[in-house]
Amino acid sequence: MSNRFAVVLAAGKGTRMRSKIHKMLHPVLGKSMVQHVVDQIKQLELSQIITVVGFGAEQVQQELGEQSQFVLQKEQLGTGHAVQQAAEFLEGKKGTTIVVCGDTPLLKAETLQALISHHEKENAAVTILTALAADATGYGRIVRNANKEVEKIVEHKDANEDELRIQEINTGTYCFDNEWLFQALKNVSNDNAQGEYYLPDVIEITKQENKKVTAFQTDDFSETIGVNDRVALSEAEALMKKRINIEHMRNGVTIIDPQNTYIGVDVTIGTDVVIEPGCIINGNTTIEEGAHIGPNSEITHCHIGKDSVVRQSVASESHIGERVQIGPFAHIRPSAEIGNDVKIGNFVEIKKSKIDNKSKVSHLSYIGDAEIGSGVNVGCGTITVNYDGKNKFKTVIEDDAFIGCNSNLIAPVVVGKGSFVAAGSTIHEDVPSNALSIGRAKQVNKENYAEKYKK
Repeated sequence: MSNRFAVVLAAGKGTRMRSKIHKMLHPVLGKSMVQHVVDQIKQLELSQIITVVGFGAEQVQQELGEQSQFVLQKEQLGTGHAVQQAAEFLEGKKGTTIVVCGDTPLLKAETLQALISHHEKENAAVTILTALAADATGYGRIVRNANKEVEKIVEHKDANEDELRIQEINTGTYCFDNEWLFQALKNVSNDNAQGEYYLPDVIEITKQENKKVTAFQTDDFSETIGVNDRVALSEAEALMKKRINIEHMRNGVTIIDPQNTYIGVDVTIGTDVVIEPGCIINGNTTIEEGAHIGPNSEITHCHIGKDSVVRQSVASESHIGERVQIGPFAHIRPSAEIGNDVKIGNFVEIKKSKIDNKSKVSHLSYIGDAEIGSGVNVGCGTITVNYDGKNKFKTVIEDDAFIGCNSNLIAPVVVGKGSFVAAGSTIHEDVPSNALSIGRAKQVNKENYAEKYKK
């Protein structure tokens, strides 16, 4: 197999987005458009990925990091000029170069692979990715000759009546013989109304040199759309959401209301999982078989074990075991490790804590920077007091301990195995195993005080 390269065009300002955020960094289902594109082309066994940056270059470079090399297009002088900037990395190398716009987040690796395979099989100098559009207004038309070979691309504004009826359009994604690409780019002119160098002009130059130009038509027009404004961004979001949800449902996931369920592209879901309406599930999240999520739960970068239930809750960057009950209205903050058969009830917040098997934190509690053993019962209103204004400290509650309601455990503190903390206690010293610890002020009753107070 010959060398394969990719050039990602991400230099545009995107003024129609009307945003301080770089156009390519606007998210579609929680991931930036340019990251969607790079994730797909990374599956093509490429030798190099070159991203052309311009306006907001540092933002794009920070987003992609070491996934790509970068070249700067100081002035935005057209797509041909943009690709020309990659010459310092690619010029003179043998192989195939795919050129993709960074604002086409719906493109699939399978389509790009098919495009490259067609290009190499045909031994073409240029191959255009095309699609059939029900409404081709604004798109360049693919004009073919009597032998169905590509003759030229005609822009909408330049098309005659017959050409305007053509539904096969140029998607703006191409494959090139790499050596020929950079040779041809030197002959592209900017003699046009905009004074720019257009990449499609390479097709005309290629035809003049009697080199082969082919087209590969994808059967899904929707995956080729480019996002230029917020309207197109919302359309891309809806299309990707539908695509992902359908795939999960076909794999055995029950999604009660797909139109109101948002699942990111990197989420893995097992069979017989049920997802209720209003859920947002993003990042590298794995939900194992038989789990039940929702409604209105938000889950990011989590592992959720078999047969666990999460109701109306938020969980992020945490590991949740099997047969766990969470919610309603719980908040699992980053770095929580929750074992099997655990209950995290309503209005409980867990942060950077480990909770072992069969323990319960049933309601209205804050557990932060804590290590809770197995079989522990944490009563309503319990707080692990972990912060002294400067530093965080750890609370340890050992196996089978019982923490009474409205207890404050002032860290660093250890509550021993099998011990009891009386309700309403403030505990600031270690509690021995199997002990009862009472940390209340002495109750004092003032007889008849209430009547005097009212007077």
